[in-house]
Amino acid sequence: MAAGVKGFIESSLLDWPGQVSAVVFLPGCNFRCPFCHNPELVLRPGTLVDISLDEILTSIESHRGWLDGIVVTGGEPTAFYGIEGLLTQLKEAGLEIKLDTNGSRPDLLRRLIGNGLVDAVAMDVKAPLTVEAYSSAAGVLVDISIIKDSIALLADSGLDVVFRATVVPGLHDEAAVRAMKDALHGRGLTLQNFMPDNVLDPGYRLKRPFTELEFERLVNNISPLP
Repeated sequence: MAAGVKGFIESSLLDWPGQVSAVVFLPGCNFRCPFCHNPELVLRPGTLVDISLDEILTSIESHRGWLDGIVVTGGEPTAFYGIEGLLTQLKEAGLEIKLDTNGSRPDLLRRLIGNGLVDAVAMDVKAPLTVEAYSSAAGVLVDISIIKDSIALLADSGLDVVFRATVVPGLHDEAAVRAMKDALHGRGLTLQNFMPDNVLDPGYRLKRPFTELEFERLVNNISPLP
């Protein structure tokens, strides 16, 4: 069931803001975002050592007094075979679960939510919701209707949901960021600046991120008016 889990952090203050969480990394992804910062999980998961579920559960039990939850990330967790069984066993450990996803499998996402297997979701929004823009950012041809379906599902789910985007010069500008924000059913969009270290596309390692001032302008572009 948990065979293939490729990474585990016993505790983190960064992966679930406001929570102390363990983090489980799952291999594989159906996207090939050139700016992805976990290329080994996406392209070469077989080179990474498996971590057993027993090891994960033992660690969770030993930290039970101060862990708030578990973050399941990747790669793309919904592309992981056996994700429902894995989440069920993690849920039985007694902690809340946050799922990181690209929103490419709304039917599975709907089932996981309906079965009470996730308590929070972070969905990465790659670009404005056009086939050309989204496919360029995702590195594969994307059916925009499934992305829209996931956004609508999460916006109305009642869960703790964060929509977030990594912004990359050449892929995103102020108009693109505004279009992305406007597609989120009134929900906010959290931005993070592209960093060129250890990204999937070697050509992107030569790209510069937005400067601090440029990034601030993008954030302000989608900030609520005072």
